[in-house]
Amino acid sequence: MSFCNNCRSDKIPGAIRGNASSGLCEKTCIQVDKIFDACMSRSQTESVELTLDNVTPASGLTEPYTFISARSQGAAASVTDLTITDLPDIPGCSRVQCNIVIPVQVAFTDADGKQGSATSSVVVTKDVVLRTPQPSLMPYKVEAAASVVSTVGTYDAGNDTFTVTACITVILKVIMPVQLLVPSYGYCYIPPCREYNTQECEGVFELPLYPQ
Repeated sequence: MSFCNNCRSDKIPGAIRGNASSGLCEKTCIQVDKIFDACMSRSQTESVELTLDNVTPASGLTEPYTFISARSQGAAASVTDLTITDLPDIPGCSRVQCNIVIPVQVAFTDADGKQGSATSSVVVTKDVVLRTPQPSLMPYKVEAAASVVSTVGTYDAGNDTFTVTACITVILKVIMPVQLLVPSYGYCYIPPCREYNTQECEGVFELPLYPQ
C-alpha cells in the first residue's frame, strides 16, 4: 500500500488536517543534523575544463571526441581548503571560504561515432557569509550539495580535456549532529507494500485449478 496509496492511518507523514495538537503523545529525543544556516548559488559558467579520467572503453576510441553531456551523479560534493573567519562586525556570522569539488560523468562520441564515457570533476570556489553556532564541545561542519549540467562543449586533443559551459547549483550548509527534543505523535505506521502488477496475467489466474 505505502504512504502514497490511500493509507487511512493517521500515523503516517502527510498534510495536517484539523487540530495539529490532536494526537501528540510525547516529547521525543531524536538524533539529527541541525542546519544552522544554508545558502544556494546558481550560475552559468563558461570555459569549465573537464579532465577525462577512467575513460570507457579503455581502448579502441579514435580522437577527436565530440562532447555530448556532463552531469553530476547525485548531489554529493566535497568541501576542501576550508577557512572560517569570525566577523566581529556581524555577530554570530563567519566568512566561509572553500573549494567545492563536484564529481561528474562525461558522455561523448569518438571520430567513428562510438559511444564513450569518462569521469571528471568541477571545482567551484566560494567566499560567503554564513551564520555559525557559538563555541561548544560538539563541533559544527560545513557541507555542500551540488548539481552540474552541461550539454555544450568542445574537445582539446592536446590536453585530453573538454571545455564546457556548465549550469552549476551549489548549496552550502553549516550543520551539527544534535539530540533534539521534539513533540511527537508516536511511532510511524508502516503500511504493507502494494506490489506492481502489469496485469499480464489477468484472466489466467481467474481460471480454475482443475476443469469443472
